[in-house]
Amino acid sequence: MTKLSTICYLDNGSEILLLHRNKKPNDIHEGKWISVGGKFEAGETPEECAIREIKEETGLTATKLDLRGFITFPDFKHDGEDWYSFVYVVTEFEGELLEECDEGTLEWVPYDQVMAKPTWEGDYIYLDWLVKHTPYFSAKFTYDTNGELTEHTVEFKEEKKD
Repeated sequence: MTKLSTICYLDNGSEILLLHRNKKPNDIHEGKWISVGGKFEAGETPEECAIREIKEETGLTATKLDLRGFITFPDFKHDGEDWYSFVYVVTEFEGELLEECDEGTLEWVPYDQVMAKPTWEGDYIYLDWLVKHTPYFSAKFTYDTNGELTEHTVEFKEEKKD
């Protein structure tokens, strides 16, 4: 089985919006600081999913999405499902940030503090790629049943020159 999802980092020019997962019971992400985003609904494109999830979780409307990569998470929850995630950086958005999010606490985190927040080991790796503006990437991150990263691979796609 497969699950399609989006990973969306909102960037206001000096901070990244992170979601501290501290509200849902039995949350695989409990205690971690992650992006907003989530699972596709039937018939959605990756962009439609990203825009909907950003609006639902933050109250903000994304007006420009930059697709930066694609990540495969084999058997992520150890339930036989592989997760495939489209990774976006969003630098243009409008509206007011919600005061309450059902998923956890939203916080604008200064660039120099993002890597200090507890998260998945693989997130630190691809966040570094995003910060360094590496070319589009296709990656795979494999975790064991304890949530430890056991391996990862990546292929960077060089931009075509006209």
